[in-house]
Amino acid sequence: MFDLAILNGTIVDGTGRKGFRADLGVVGDSIVCVGELGGRDTRRVIDATGMVVAPGFIDVHTHSDDTVLANPKMESKVRQGITTEVCGNCGDSAAPVQGQAEIGARKQLQRYGVELSWHSLEEWFQRLGDQGVSTNVVTLIGHGTLRASVMGHAMRPPMQEEMLAMRSLLAESMEAGAFGLSTGLIYPPSSYAELDELVELSRVAASYGGLYASHLRNEGDRLIEAVAEAVAIGEKAGIPVELSHHKAAGKANWGKVQQSLELIEKARRRGLDVSLDQYPYTASSTGLSVVLPDWVHEGGDEAMVERLKEPALRAKIASEVRSVRPGWENPANTSGWHNIVLATCRSDPGLEGKSISEISQSLGRDPVEAAFDLLIANEGSLAVIIFSMCEDDVQAVMRYPPTMVGSDASAKAPYGPTSQGKPHPRAYGTFPRVLGRYVRELGVLGWEEAVAKMTSQPAAKLGLSKRGVIAEGNHADVVVFDPRTVSDQGTFTEPHRYPVGIAHVVVNGTVTLDGGEHTGALSGRILKRGR
Repeated sequence: MFDLAILNGTIVDGTGRKGFRADLGVVGDSIVCVGELGGRDTRRVIDATGMVVAPGFIDVHTHSDDTVLANPKMESKVRQGITTEVCGNCGDSAAPVQGQAEIGARKQLQRYGVELSWHSLEEWFQRLGDQGVSTNVVTLIGHGTLRASVMGHAMRPPMQEEMLAMRSLLAESMEAGAFGLSTGLIYPPSSYAELDELVELSRVAASYGGLYASHLRNEGDRLIEAVAEAVAIGEKAGIPVELSHHKAAGKANWGKVQQSLELIEKARRRGLDVSLDQYPYTASSTGLSVVLPDWVHEGGDEAMVERLKEPALRAKIASEVRSVRPGWENPANTSGWHNIVLATCRSDPGLEGKSISEISQSLGRDPVEAAFDLLIANEGSLAVIIFSMCEDDVQAVMRYPPTMVGSDASAKAPYGPTSQGKPHPRAYGTFPRVLGRYVRELGVLGWEEAVAKMTSQPAAKLGLSKRGVIAEGNHADVVVFDPRTVSDQGTFTEPHRYPVGIAHVVVNGTVTLDGGEHTGALSGRILKRGR
């Protein structure tokens, strides 16, 4: 007897081969039959007539480290068909946390009403397991988190004992089941690191079979140099590389992805396992504090805010922000204040959805001064959306075979603590947007190619066993979607909208989305490297 039978669908199995008509039988948490089920008894039947049956999507680049605890149903992700979240990206992970990293994590979690009750990765895994989660969870270890734990926000190379301490924390986390190391090289303190430090830590991750995922040091004027740095780290450390949310930011840099993709392809031909991920939008999202020079961040957010309050330092900072400095990816200059829109503003939620230019004009203030005032009023923490990319580049990156799909977003919901602000709509729409707009409407990808980018490719990159492909003996992570209607619904002005066309989602054999509605199931698992 089957616990679940999915009948009459077109199976797009994740391998890239052409879809085929077949049934799918599940017993427990495993797929036990792909083919004709022959009328065998089953406890639950899903009729997938006219639907595509695919492996559950793997979101290879997320920031759900905090929100998975704030709302373990992970609504905005499950409703996209996502069954596995990869956390710990851009140099920021939930663990290990000590010192300044612990202080920062506690402050961030308080905004969601979550208490920090762990220090090590093993303890974070235990917390997730005790609470339950709706998707599987994978994590990388953030370089910025390691640095803040050991060195605080010091703008200097680590001393020998500090490097040993970071190596030890990383090794302990890898032994606990982390999948690799991530960097966010535009974000202090990760941005303070030089090449040798990154190579040394990457070698630790490599010794455990991990990968190196990087938010590059520059995605604008020096994109090519930044890609070359990531490739050099991969080759020197002997570690697979994942280039996060690949793009060319700023109008002056549009078209540079052709050069960056050529550089990546050359590295692949030399034998480096290097791939990339992408979200299907022409806007990014980050913190407003990225408009400030690196030195202003030294010591953390509190020190940054105090510098902005001190008149002489504020004037010096303003002068630097207004200047164009080679190698500094300042979106105020590359994209303009009119293209920087507030996504969250705790001091005045009415400003959410407005650009810095709009806000400054309404206040009769210079945009630089208005931005500084907002940072002070919000203790240095505001999320912004930056309109900085072009559609041609999005499609070029998407077509490149090694590109995978990653939302670069945390799990949200239109209710509760994760409903704050006007976040980037990628949190709700990344995967349905690829399928609806870029497959069905524009034909940039075929169905089979798109599904592979969402399933088998990330599973292979991460080394996830028995996931990412519809096959007998594999885990029953499955999505059933309507190829005629699947699409994103969230917009930049109304982002908290669920997609349409995702009918059913099965996580480890348990129906978690049923007829488009979340069942409340928390059947996700903590996936640990090599286990």
